[in-house]
Amino acid sequence: MASAVQSFRKIGKVIRLCRKGCTNRPFYHIVVQKTTDEQDGPVIEQVGSFDAMPNNQNEKLVALNYQRIQYWLAQGAGLSDPVAQLLGLSGFLPNHPRTLIQAWRNRSEEPRERKVEIMRGIAAPPNNPKL
Repeated sequence: MASAVQSFRKIGKVIRLCRKGCTNRPFYHIVVQKTTDEQDGPVIEQVGSFDAMPNNQNEKLVALNYQRIQYWLAQGAGLSDPVAQLLGLSGFLPNHPRTLIQAWRNRSEEPRERKVEIMRGIAAPPNNPKL
């Protein structure tokens, strides 16, 4: 006798970050891939982007296509931890526990001292004609 409830079947897809950019300038595409593929392997679909380097206003830019992410989650795709954190911060999903733990640690830390000291002006000697 067949059950009326269909069994949930994993399709073996995951939404993860795919690293692009240069050595000291990382840029990430948020992509859907098979779970068995490597990070730089073939991509099924790109659903967003993430610029990890802060800009002039100290912002890290994220672009997400919520409709396609919702589609792939409905199809049974999994999420990597960094993508789950980004979706939690954007309000699409509940906050990831690691995000809450990091915020708690940041509040309890003492402010760090500046490593660079303020440069004090030194007057040039009056007998040096080059200065």
